Amino acid sequence: MFPSNPLTKPCNRICQILMNIKKRPNHKIYIQVLRRMSPEQRLLKAFELSQFSRELFLHGLCKRFPDLPDDVIKKIYLERLNKCHNRNY
Repeated sequence: MFPSNPLTKPCNRICQILMNIKKRPNHKIYIQVLRRMSPEQRLLKAFELSQFSRELFLHGLCKRFPDLPDDVIKKIYLERLNKCHNRNY
């Protein structure tokens, strides 16, 4: 039969191929830029992207709950961030 890894089953491979319909014309350039960066630059970029995603998440909460006061939104924000925290460390 099939190996135990679900990604090797034919239906999952077909789904992966079908789900990857989005073209990524700049992906190769993106990888080249990352490879040219120093480790320090890549780490700083990761911090910058992480901060940007947190700000975007907070902005989304403010848009979703426009009537809530700031302290309640901050509480929701911190609770949801805590749920996303990787506890494997």
